[in-house]
Amino acid sequence: MGNFAANEGLSVFVILVWLGINAYLFVQFYMNFLTERWFYTRVLLGDALSWARAPAACLNFNCMLILLPVCRNLLSFLRGSIQCCSRTAARQLDRNITFHKLVAYMIAFHTAVHIIAHLFNFEWFMGAQLYRNSSSLPFVLSQIGTGDNASYLNPIRTDQTNPTIVMFTTIAGLTGVVITLALILIITSSMEVIRRSYFEVFWYTHHLFIIFFIGLVFHGFGRIVRGQTATSLLENKPSQCKDQFESWGMNGTFCPKPEFAGNPPMTWKWVVGPMILYVCERLVRFYRSQQKVVITKVVMHPSKTLELQMKRKGFSMEVGQYVFMQCPCVSQLEWHPFTLTSAPEEDHFSVHIRIVGDWTQGLYEACGGDKNETQEAWKLPKMAIDGPFGTASEDVFGYEVVMLVGAGIGVTPFASVLKSVWYKHIQENQNVFTKKIYFYWLCPETQAFEWFADLLQSLEGQMTEKGMVDFLSYNIYLTRWKETEAAHFRVHHEAENDPITGLKQKTLYGKPNWDNEFTTIGTKHPEKKVGVFLCGPTQLADVLEKQCLSHSEAGVKFIFNKENF
Repeated sequence: MGNFAANEGLSVFVILVWLGINAYLFVQFYMNFLTERWFYTRVLLGDALSWARAPAACLNFNCMLILLPVCRNLLSFLRGSIQCCSRTAARQLDRNITFHKLVAYMIAFHTAVHIIAHLFNFEWFMGAQLYRNSSSLPFVLSQIGTGDNASYLNPIRTDQTNPTIVMFTTIAGLTGVVITLALILIITSSMEVIRRSYFEVFWYTHHLFIIFFIGLVFHGFGRIVRGQTATSLLENKPSQCKDQFESWGMNGTFCPKPEFAGNPPMTWKWVVGPMILYVCERLVRFYRSQQKVVITKVVMHPSKTLELQMKRKGFSMEVGQYVFMQCPCVSQLEWHPFTLTSAPEEDHFSVHIRIVGDWTQGLYEACGGDKNETQEAWKLPKMAIDGPFGTASEDVFGYEVVMLVGAGIGVTPFASVLKSVWYKHIQENQNVFTKKIYFYWLCPETQAFEWFADLLQSLEGQMTEKGMVDFLSYNIYLTRWKETEAAHFRVHHEAENDPITGLKQKTLYGKPNWDNEFTTIGTKHPEKKVGVFLCGPTQLADVLEKQCLSHSEAGVKFIFNKENF
């Protein structure tokens, strides 16, 4: 229970508060439209009125939140502000994309309820016009305002039309269609299969949020849903006048014709703040992307991994942070995130890029990766850099005991961490709180070890020289191999250094037994908080998170952190 509270307690609290606010707004606005002011509107529409307005209030609230989790500079500022006070609170910012998705699902849900309710509303409006009977209260209400059109209740003003025409000839109807289409495209293009296989489709389609917000702001300007005015309520009280509708406004009656008006548009009040924040965010990103970036070194590693070493004036970073990169000669619009593999102590910043798609392939070719001759510096492509931005790995040195787990190219944030550890010990920095690091790297192929093995060899040598062989324990796992490679490994198994990495620590084959690993670490470090950091696939994250929640040997608490950008 202690591990669950430490890992998930604040997240559960935040989600419950968010759900509670949604529930409160839904119930509050549902009840608001059951009051006397809306009595005559309910005569036309029934309960569909409340079912349309309640989700609209929840939509305003969630649309206010949807942009905040993707304001990267805002999150970095908040992380820096609260990390010194509460590490648990800072960790919640690493789940920004998860919360962004949850809010998006809630918007989709309330949009569906809102649309279905309004479809019923339009049918009721149309039915009241078609059933032309002066002894019918819905028909009498529909005829109010026919002459001057100043105080109508039914937005369908004639029986010579249909709801579809009204939908495309009113502000509410037209903007509603645009908003719905934009939302459908945004959500469907965000599915993981599309995002991973056709990133450009996801990237470009996601920018329909601009159309979505413009339509959302103007959606209520038509004031299509109307209620009785406060002045009219004093003269025509529904409780007293509803049964005298045939004599409304005639001499000798105390019930004049009721007057109606729509609520002023409110959505802009909910979303204007986040929209201004997001515009400022984009202006900051644009300014930083215009700063000159110089590529100082290009290294082509095996397994089609490209290393770029760069410099930019005023660039400052922390371990494990990431940047967004744009290469104008590959694409003028696309920006892609990459973890920094350099340490803060170095005079440059670097990224390692696995060539797996059209954009990375284009960058690989622009940097001369497909050419045999050395690329001259002046021929290297121009780069734009936005960042750096904070991640979970920034908190590594806040734990006395740390587990670092990288899968494939997911080892990149830990390259920065391990380099920084190396520099700190070379410089004999006494402020290093971390006393023990357990490093795990799972890789599917032998070629991918090459670029990172050099760093591990350097660390291994430095730690041995300083008598700190116990500071870093690393385990490298090869998860797939060929028969020819297996034969070579058997022949050289007795060699002093590993035949794959050249390290003294031998490569292990298969996948780790995480239950044993967590049990061993928990036993060795009683009553400690162990920071578990992962950069890897969702399946591995699920496994490690379950292990963190289930293990509490000797009072140890495992705190799970996952790179999420």
